[in-house]
Amino acid sequence: MIIDVHAHWGPWFFTMDVAGATLPAMDRYGIDLAVVSASEAVIYDAPAGNRALAEALPDRCYGYVTVNPRRLADAERDLRTHLPGGRFVGVKIHTDYTGSPVTSPQLRDALELVAAHGVPALVHTWGTSVLDLARLCLDIPGLRVIAGHMGADGFRHAVEAARSCDRLYLEPCWSHFPAGRIAEVAAAVDPRQLLFGTDSTLIDPASAYGSVAAASLPADVAELVAWRNAAGLFGLPVG
Repeated sequence: MIIDVHAHWGPWFFTMDVAGATLPAMDRYGIDLAVVSASEAVIYDAPAGNRALAEALPDRCYGYVTVNPRRLADAERDLRTHLPGGRFVGVKIHTDYTGSPVTSPQLRDALELVAAHGVPALVHTWGTSVLDLARLCLDIPGLRVIAGHMGADGFRHAVEAARSCDRLYLEPCWSHFPAGRIAEVAAAVDPRQLLFGTDSTLIDPASAYGSVAAASLPADVAELVAWRNAAGLFGLPVG
């Protein structure tokens, strides 16, 4: 069993045709379930993308409600609309595309809203921002956050962040995978805080899949990373 907690549905603005590639990419790498956000919602119009995803959510996929921290009225409406059906299980926030850094008051307000709805949030992190996200998580009661890309080149900061807050989870996808990055992080943090993510369809799952496989994680840790932690975090029905 493999659950991808960082995946996408729909076309990108790049010159590549991946609009229908979500399920084929999952099939190629044996990914059983994925939690996806609409690319339109992430990069352009959150409410429109959320609506489109709700109407076409593929089998084996669960949805993120994409939230723009600078449009919280839209976010509140979308959370109330899409979460009750059970197919949307979390929130996606991209700090760069929305111009809402982790240290901004807008992101704090958005994460307080997420915590009130009781679902996890996948938040884009890079460099030292993962440390700021951990501080926010500690400040907001009940908040559970996934550090998307686990800080990318700041993965050693992600170790510190995860150690400081047990409600912060790490997922590894990145367009670069330095040798030993996954093994180093896995050896330094509670394995219950580790998840598997690919950034598909923006990035081919081969990148994350190969890096996690190359880490040669112990069998029990590999199982937690592959699906058990994600199933528990999102309350996914797995048999």
